[in-house]
Amino acid sequence: MRKNPWAFIAAMPGAIRRGWRGLSARKRTLLALALWVLAWQGVLGGLRLMDKPALSDMPVTLLSGESVPLAALADGKPLVVNLWASWCPPCRREMPMLAAAQQRETGVNFVFANQGESAATVQRYLSASRLDLANVVLDRDTRLGFVAGSGTLPLTLFYDASGRLVATHLGALSAASLASKLNPLRAH
Repeated sequence: MRKNPWAFIAAMPGAIRRGWRGLSARKRTLLALALWVLAWQGVLGGLRLMDKPALSDMPVTLLSGESVPLAALADGKPLVVNLWASWCPPCRREMPMLAAAQQRETGVNFVFANQGESAATVQRYLSASRLDLANVVLDRDTRLGFVAGSGTLPLTLFYDASGRLVATHLGALSAASLASKLNPLRAH
């Protein structure tokens, strides 16, 4: 029999109140402090979400060294932004599939935002892997990952044609998971 998670959540305050009485003053103080820290982290997390810059405000650096707004690479189309690094095995596994998708999906633009590596390192990796990718950019200070709320790679961000973040995928994409994320973008 499945339990209702909402019933569990609704029962929490009563359980905490009953358990609170049985705790020593020291444990109550530590628990109250821990709950305060969790609440404060929630407030800070909410503020960070509200402070996310729009897609057009995020600068990236082309391999040529020129800085451009990320939105300029969308060119009015939906945008898939893959955050990756050459030292990341899951990133390397998904790259050939993403390169094929970039060639095939003409109604969607793809950007490959390298996280924290130099242009020379990125060029060496792309040459050695024989990857022919358009829109490879450098995110030297890994700002895109921060804005997306994750420091884990690979991370793929899906923006609609108006520049609104509509989906994210943490971890290596499969062809099927990429297709499922692209379908709603194609529909608009």
